[in-house]
Amino acid sequence: MIIDCHGHYTTAPKALENWRNAQIANLNTPELGPKVADLKISDDELRETIESNQLRLMKERGSDLTIFSPRASFMAHHIGDFNVSSTWAAICNELCFRVSELFPDHFIPAAMLPQSPGVDPATCIPELVKCVEQYGNVGINLNPDPSGGHWTSPPLSDKHWFPIYEKMVEYDIPAMIHVSTSCNACFHTTGAHYLNADTTAFMQCLTSDLFKQFPTLKFLIPHGGGAVPYHWGRFRGLAQELKKPLLEEHLLNNIYFDTCVYHQPGIDLLNTVIPVKNVLFASEMIGAVRGIDPQTGNYYDDTKRYIEASKILSNEDRFEIYEGNARRVFPRLDKALKAKGK
Repeated sequence: MIIDCHGHYTTAPKALENWRNAQIANLNTPELGPKVADLKISDDELRETIESNQLRLMKERGSDLTIFSPRASFMAHHIGDFNVSSTWAAICNELCFRVSELFPDHFIPAAMLPQSPGVDPATCIPELVKCVEQYGNVGINLNPDPSGGHWTSPPLSDKHWFPIYEKMVEYDIPAMIHVSTSCNACFHTTGAHYLNADTTAFMQCLTSDLFKQFPTLKFLIPHGGGAVPYHWGRFRGLAQELKKPLLEEHLLNNIYFDTCVYHQPGIDLLNTVIPVKNVLFASEMIGAVRGIDPQTGNYYDDTKRYIEASKILSNEDRFEIYEGNARRVFPRLDKALKAKGK
C-alpha cells in the first residue's frame, strides 16, 4: 500500500470559496454575513471534484490512500477573530470528512484547527476532539504562525502550545507543522513562507527540550523539511554548541519529514541525510507545484517516480517510506486500516 501523508482539498467546489469571500466581506458586520446553513454542497459535487482530480491522479500515479486535510493556504488564520476561524475550520473539516465517507478506501481526514493570532490555543480543543472522536481524523495540521508571516506567536517550545500537545499525546496523533497564507509581502506563500516555516519549526525544537517534556509527541515537517536536510551539518553543529544531544537522540524520535520535494536530486539528498525511519511518502497533490518538468516530461509533484528511481533506497526502505512509517507515525491510521483487514 502506498500512503500519501500530505494531501489538501485544493479542488473543493467553488461554492466554498464564495462562502468564505462573503464571510470575509462581513467581518465587521457578522450579522450580515453568510450562515453555515447557506453553504450547500451536494455529495455529487464532492464526488466530481475528487474523481476528476485527486483520485484520478492517485490512480494514474499508483498511490492508494491520502491523509486529507483542508487547503492549507485557505486556513488563513490571520483573517478575523476566533469565531471567524472556528466557523471556517468546522466547515472545511466537515467537507474533508464527507470526502472520506464517500471514498473510504482512498481518503482519511486530518484536521485544521481554528487558530487565531493572540488567542489561547486551548480554544482549538473542542474542534480537535470533534474531529478525532466523530470524524475519525488521524492527525492535525498545526500552524506555528497564525499571524500569516509576521511570527507573533511564541515558538513551538513555549507553554503557549502545551494544551494542543497534551491532547495530541492523549489521542496519540501527530501534527503536521503547516503554515497558511502569507500576508507579508517579503514572503511568497508557497515558495518562501512554507519553507521558512518548516526550517524555523525544526530550529525551535532543536533549541529546546520540548521532547523531554513530551516524549511521545510527534511532528511531521512537510516539504522535505525546508532547508533542514541541506543544512544538516549546520544543525548538528548548532546542537553541539548548545550542548544538546546528538540530533538522532534529540529530535529524530519525534520529528519526521515528508517527500514533497520536486526533483530527483532533492529526494536523493533527503534520503541520504535523513534516516529512512523518519521519511514518509507525500506528494501534496494537488498543491503548490502542478506543472510538468520540461527536463523530465513528468509532473513535478509525481514524487513516487523519485522514490522508485532512487539508487539509494532498498525495497525494504521503500516499503517503510510508502507505508510502514505512516502506520507507525499515525497510529489511528494503522488502527483504521487494520479494522478493514489491511
